[in-house]
Amino acid sequence: MKLIFISILILFADQFSKIYVKGFYFPLINLEHSGLANSKSIPIIDKFFYITPVENPGIAFGIDLGPEVKTIVSILTIIATLGLIVYSFRIRKEDFISRLSITIILGGALGNLTDRIFYGYFYGYGSLLSGNVVDFLDLRIFEFFLLSKVMGIFVFNIADVAIILGVVTLLFALSRKRKIARQNSIDKIENSLSLD
Repeated sequence: MKLIFISILILFADQFSKIYVKGFYFPLINLEHSGLANSKSIPIIDKFFYITPVENPGIAFGIDLGPEVKTIVSILTIIATLGLIVYSFRIRKEDFISRLSITIILGGALGNLTDRIFYGYFYGYGSLLSGNVVDFLDLRIFEFFLLSKVMGIFVFNIADVAIILGVVTLLFALSRKRKIARQNSIDKIENSLSLD
């Protein structure tokens, strides 16, 4: 149960970074930050890593399915996130790595879900459930054109990193479980043969 704080930490780190990149205004305390210019790249490591704020109106990899599908995607994301929460309670007696991986995925899912639910409303360009996901970590591994599109450039956010890290960790945990189960089966067979 203590692992849930990792999800909360990921959510806060993700939202803090996105709000800083996008900008904010809190009228009660007269605090304002204009954010970074959309699609303007700031080099961190030249020709490799940049900060480039973009808004992803669709699903993974910027696939935009249109505004009518956006609400459906948001609702499906809510259902999937609730499923992760339920699953995290069901596996609370599982090994630490499995629980940690689900916790990390959950933190990332909550981060992107927050954008989808609230950003359209709070930033004044849509209703609840119609927000765009804010991406800004711009990794340029290689660049080439394919079908009039630049390939090899990946723009993502902290939530995306958490989801990928969590999935990789979960695959590692499942692989480890399979190895242990296979070894236990081999041991049982060897023990039964030695008894005969």
